[in-house]
Amino acid sequence: MTDIKRKIKVVTTQAVIEGRKAIVEGFPQRKWSISIYMVNDKGEEVAANAFDKVVYKLHPTFANPNRAIKKPPFTINEEGWGEFDMEVVLHPMEKGAEISIKHDLNFQEAKYENVHTVTFSNPKPNLMKVLAQTGPVPGLETFGEADTSSSRKPPKAAPEDKPSKKSSRGTKHIDMDKLAEGMTKLSEDDLLKVVQMIHEHKTQDTYVKNDVEQGEFHVDLYTLPDHLVKSLWSFVGSKVDL
Repeated sequence: MTDIKRKIKVVTTQAVIEGRKAIVEGFPQRKWSISIYMVNDKGEEVAANAFDKVVYKLHPTFANPNRAIKKPPFTINEEGWGEFDMEVVLHPMEKGAEISIKHDLNFQEAKYENVHTVTFSNPKPNLMKVLAQTGPVPGLETFGEADTSSSRKPPKAAPEDKPSKKSSRGTKHIDMDKLAEGMTKLSEDDLLKVVQMIHEHKTQDTYVKNDVEQGEFHVDLYTLPDHLVKSLWSFVGSKVDL
């Protein structure tokens, strides 16, 4: 599983509503807003395009306390007199695990920012491309543009006549032909995991070629390190019959 960490910035602004009568004595009525941004690897604030929805879970005294905002910067504008802790639920642009953070709404400063580190677990190709706009994404360059169209072909082993085929390995019990055949039977998601595994554990001797135009990822299985071959055999074998 690939975990990609990113920084999320929560920006809060608030001010007293001049001329508005206080509902509770000593606590003036205020207007406040919260917006969500991402922070790239240069420390710059950018649009949080990795999410398609943010849900703010306000204090239960609010009417309809769960507020869903569907457009960056996911700004919520509200009025009230009290401070409270809320849960902010971030929904990634592709279906998957929601990301929940806690936010302290307070009136100590007119504007304040909080930065949270969040984790995207095993993101799919389209989300990986968006995350690449804010920092490195392991495996994405190996996978080219991470094409998920149905026309994309599965990874292929390199041609039979490559010299590396003749090398002796400590994985003789593994049938490379069956491994290559099994890889062609994997689902899109499992195929992406294989590419990520190869990218993360390849060595200088590993032969890989990414043909973006043809939607193919070629790898010479015999140039992979032993531990990676064993991991691939185990993973592919858990998904299809070898």
